[in-house]
Amino acid sequence: MINRASGQDSLIVLTEGAIITALAMGLSYIPHSTGVSSVEFVYGLIPMSIYALRRGLKPGLMAGLVWGLLDMFLRGLGGGVLNPLQGFVEYPLAFGVVGLIGLGSVRVQRAIRNGKNALGLIIFYSAIGFLAKYFLHFIAGGIYWGSYAPKSMNPWVYSLVINGGSFIANMIMLIVLAILLNRIFKQLIIPKN
Repeated sequence: MINRASGQDSLIVLTEGAIITALAMGLSYIPHSTGVSSVEFVYGLIPMSIYALRRGLKPGLMAGLVWGLLDMFLRGLGGGVLNPLQGFVEYPLAFGVVGLIGLGSVRVQRAIRNGKNALGLIIFYSAIGFLAKYFLHFIAGGIYWGSYAPKSMNPWVYSLVINGGSFIANMIMLIVLAILLNRIFKQLIIPKN
C-alpha cells in the first residue's frame, strides 16, 4: 500500500520540477550572449539552483537531465550536436550535473531555518554545479570544437577561455541575484510540504 502523503509529496516535487524545467528552457530563448564569442549567460541556471536547493540532489539531477534533453532536441540539433557522444556530454550530462547543487540542500535549509545567513552556502554549492557543467563543456570543447578555435590558439586554451568565461559570467549573475534575493530565500528554498 502506498502512503498517500508521500505519494502526494512526490507529485508536488515532480510538478515543481516540471515547472522549473519549463522555466529554464523558456529562459534559454532570451538572448544571452555577452559580446565575447560564445561566452553566454544561462538564465535557467538560477531557477535550477533554487529547485536543487529546495528539493535536493536527486530531483535536481533529474530536472537538469530533462532540461538538457529538451535543450538538445529543441535547440541543439540545429547545430550544437556534432555527434551522439558530444551531444550526450554537452546536453543531458552537462545540464544534469547542475543538480549537484542539491548536495547543499540540507545545509542551506538548516541555515535558513536557524535564521543564519545562507548566502555563502548557496554560492558555494551553486559553484559546484556550475563548475561541473562548464568542466564538461570544456572537455567537449577541447575534443570536438577545437577546429573553431582561432588558428593561433590551442583548442584547449580556447575551450578554457570560452567555458571558463561562461562559468565566471554565470557565477557573477548568481552572486548578484543571490544578494538581491537574500531576503526571500526562506520562501524560495524551504518547501511548505
